[in-house]
Amino acid sequence: METNKPQKKKKWFLPLVLSLLLSTLLIFITVFTSSRSSSSRLYKTRVKNELPHFVESKLKVSATSKDPVPRLAYLISGSMGDGESLKRTLKALYHPRNQYAVHLDLEASAEERMDLAKFVKNEPLFTKLGNVRAVVRANLVTYRGPTMVTNTLHAAAILLKEGGDWDWFINLSASDYPLVTQDDLLHVLSSIPRNLNFIEHTSDIGWKENQRAKPVIIDPGLYSLQKSDVFWVSEKRSVPTAYKLYTGSAWMMLSRPFIEYILWGWDNLPRIVLMYYANFLSSPEGYFHTVICNAEEFRNTTVNHDLHFISWDTPPKQHPHFLISDDFRRMVDSNAPFARKFGRNESVLDKIDSELLGCNADGFVPGGWFSTQGNANVTVPDYNLKNITTLRPGPGAERLKRLITGLISAEDFHAKQCT
Repeated sequence: METNKPQKKKKWFLPLVLSLLLSTLLIFITVFTSSRSSSSRLYKTRVKNELPHFVESKLKVSATSKDPVPRLAYLISGSMGDGESLKRTLKALYHPRNQYAVHLDLEASAEERMDLAKFVKNEPLFTKLGNVRAVVRANLVTYRGPTMVTNTLHAAAILLKEGGDWDWFINLSASDYPLVTQDDLLHVLSSIPRNLNFIEHTSDIGWKENQRAKPVIIDPGLYSLQKSDVFWVSEKRSVPTAYKLYTGSAWMMLSRPFIEYILWGWDNLPRIVLMYYANFLSSPEGYFHTVICNAEEFRNTTVNHDLHFISWDTPPKQHPHFLISDDFRRMVDSNAPFARKFGRNESVLDKIDSELLGCNADGFVPGGWFSTQGNANVTVPDYNLKNITTLRPGPGAERLKRLITGLISAEDFHAKQCT
């Protein structure tokens, strides 16, 4: 009896072991498969969530500022011999709410550019508020060449990076001068939409098609340290078919959203057009105009005016007239906030200072942010800075309001946008 017990044990023990092994194997396979499937789903979910977004998907037209009083960002540029004129224009345009970039190109001597940098650094008011910067890494700017465009983009990028919040970008030269105070200008601009772009433009390029669009030019300023005129390539090209060409004034007031777009270029249009205009004669008179009128987000934001009084021949020649005292009344009657072109130390500038701007002996224009209290000889350290949002508009504001209201409320306002 006892000898049969081990045999019976063996009979049921082996099937039990095999059954346990098989069960363990099935459980292991099930767990492994389930874990792998779960891990795969988790991995796929993680990958899906961590897929990098193209930068274009995160860039869009930014909202405009809600600040009751706008802020302006100015580029004031010049070349050899323009240092003193640039300083005078800067002071006449100065307001503590605004931001400024001043630039003398590489044709100006190192001494002249250093003198401008020292002026910005040592002027007490600029030092106190820190809103004026000299472009130290100067560019070589060729007249009629695309380097004028690249210089403008460079300054806009600096002001975008370092200038904080501002609403409009305005490009001027040392031969420009204001006809209204900054209080006048800020007061009027505070009542209009801040997505508007003041840029004179037309698609009727006429003679410019054969003389500017089809010829190919090379700007030596793109590769040389020595300034010289552009030179021509013998071959010609056809007019673009991917976008429509526009032309107009090289002087403009552009909204911050458009400046952000033209610098970021998230749909690549600004870069494509920039490369085309790299070989285009007088590209500052077409680049910004072509981009804005071919960009769906901005083509309906244009106001067809450059905010300047300029005296031209009929038909216009390459250069406008230099403005003198005989032009003073026409300047005022134009209601424009800026005028050009002025010669250095032109006497009509003194007339503008005394009759339109109320400049004191130090060159700054009084306004709500400080008062000379009737003392024309007050110096910068004595300025009593008030709340910089306080504006004291004068007759210039009424003139400017007539101009801008007339432009925006005109029956053909929309018809003049990118046509």
